[in-house]
Amino acid sequence: MIKTGFLWRTIFAGIVLIAYVGCSSGTKEAGGEACVDPKVVAGYVHAIIEADRTLYASLVVERMKHHGKDLVAEDWAEKDKLPLPAQMLQFAGLEVERKGAGLKYRLASLWPIDKTNGPVNDIERTGLQAVSDDPSTVQTSTINQPTGPLFKAIYADRAVSETCVTCHNEHSLSPRSNYKLNDVMGGIIIEFPLKSS
Repeated sequence: MIKTGFLWRTIFAGIVLIAYVGCSSGTKEAGGEACVDPKVVAGYVHAIIEADRTLYASLVVERMKHHGKDLVAEDWAEKDKLPLPAQMLQFAGLEVERKGAGLKYRLASLWPIDKTNGPVNDIERTGLQAVSDDPSTVQTSTINQPTGPLFKAIYADRAVSETCVTCHNEHSLSPRSNYKLNDVMGGIIIEFPLKSS
């Protein structure tokens, strides 16, 4: 798996932040330690994910393209290139999930190129539509599961670089071909348990 500084910073920050979620209200205390509201935790995790993706897209992908070097490709492994910014985010999310702390994140869209990146349930479908309609909102929900409550947050995912726009507009499997820079392309879905196991 790809190992980069920002990937490990994301993993570390996410795991540390999850360690502080001990209750569903920021006003209670658990075991003598102040609890952090899950919306705040999700916001911290999202800020790290968004910063890392934006910086990878602008400081690596766009910068190298500006210098005439085409270093990224969807089929990056076969072509010995770097992954696309969206792929890097997905890989980082898989690596974080593999660590087993319960934190998960991924990209999803109502218009995915890869159908596996669509919403998996009505909560995600509704949340993705809401952040598409109003990118300033964050859709959150608490889902009761047999293992305990799960917190889910959905943030708007925008086209952060021309690479994103070009890839989606020109891809043969893309259901949309009219994206512009900063358009909402989908959402970043973050989820984690509210109680440690």
